[in-house]
Amino acid sequence: MKTHKPLLALTLALLLLLPLAACRREQADSLTLMGKESDLDKSYIQKILRLYEDSTGRELRLISIEDAEYETRAAELFEKGQAPDIFLHFNNADLNRFSVEDNFLRLNDQPWVDGLTDGARAYCQDAAGNLLGLPFWENSVSGCYYNKTLLDNLGLRPATTQEEFDQLCQVLTQLDLTPICWPADGCSWMFQFGLDPLFADDPALLDALNSGAADYAQIPGVTDMVRWIRDAAESGWFGGSYLRTGWSDIGPALASGGAVMTFIWDSWFYTDFRPDVYSVDDFALMPVFMNTQESGTYEGGNLNMMMVNKNSARLEEALDFLAFCADPENYNAAFAGISTVPCFKEQTTSIQSPMVLEASASVQAHERVSTAASRIVGYSADDMAVIVNRLLRGEIGLEECVAQMDASRRADAVAQGKS
Repeated sequence: MKTHKPLLALTLALLLLLPLAACRREQADSLTLMGKESDLDKSYIQKILRLYEDSTGRELRLISIEDAEYETRAAELFEKGQAPDIFLHFNNADLNRFSVEDNFLRLNDQPWVDGLTDGARAYCQDAAGNLLGLPFWENSVSGCYYNKTLLDNLGLRPATTQEEFDQLCQVLTQLDLTPICWPADGCSWMFQFGLDPLFADDPALLDALNSGAADYAQIPGVTDMVRWIRDAAESGWFGGSYLRTGWSDIGPALASGGAVMTFIWDSWFYTDFRPDVYSVDDFALMPVFMNTQESGTYEGGNLNMMMVNKNSARLEEALDFLAFCADPENYNAAFAGISTVPCFKEQTTSIQSPMVLEASASVQAHERVSTAASRIVGYSADDMAVIVNRLLRGEIGLEECVAQMDASRRADAVAQGKS
């Protein structure tokens, strides 16, 4: 008897679809976590997720979004009613895109709240003192991390002033070295390091900007920073491929000696850096110099929060997950060997980076609380990166770049209902 080929094909297709459909049903019943691709790949995040699944027998479904698209793509999913059960986000200006009041549960009464350090708890609160999320992240020190071994071998010293830093970059370029790994492809945190001193040191200026009484274009330091970035790129201080350099390229550039410095945070060396010619022991810390503060600056920790969708059908399960993450036994397992200032009072297995300890006097003198990303209304690091990259590609001039930064900031503030 001959088998009818269309019927056979249909039968085989249905058989193949059965396990896939079962898998989709299983995933649909799983607790969902949405985060940036690089954030969900952090070793301590991966550890806590595996520990949760292994300990509880429950499955998690991760919604991983490429870093540069995170804010816009996540906002689109929220608007479509596809919000996750747990949402990873920093307590910064971009959070206003997500209608915090309507979408997220206040966590003031959760049993783990008293186990947070005062600083971590304060970071995660809104203006009214409500706790927005569980801070499960590295509490790091951001600055200019440099290859001390390479500098020592060249007879060069780290900088203590903007002038010294510019001279150092010039000398390194003359030696055919790339002074700074500047990851312009999809990375955007660098700008806040330059802006922080302008507004952390002058709260009245921040108020004027947020109230509409001032613009970036009227603040000389903003133009000074953008000019420095443009001039550094044109001088070869970022190398020849910085516009194609992204998150995954930073580690290889530093480990190989392909770049001498980068503007980043200490815990990155313990979560993302892989040794090659150079290891973490070859690096040290000095301030970031971006022409906004003569003696440079460091930025204190920004914390990624696990926020709970209050409209979730799995609300209790989401709260159980946070309680699991906030259990000392579990977070100590996840953060073992990670360089960070603790977010939890009983966090004992993390370490303090030797780089930060060695630079502690400088850090104490020049550290500022993260200000630009968290307190400038309408600030979007991703938008700023896109605009500055237009300048670096020669598509717009310096004044137009700053003007577009202002226009983007004002538009985001309006969209967030803050202006």
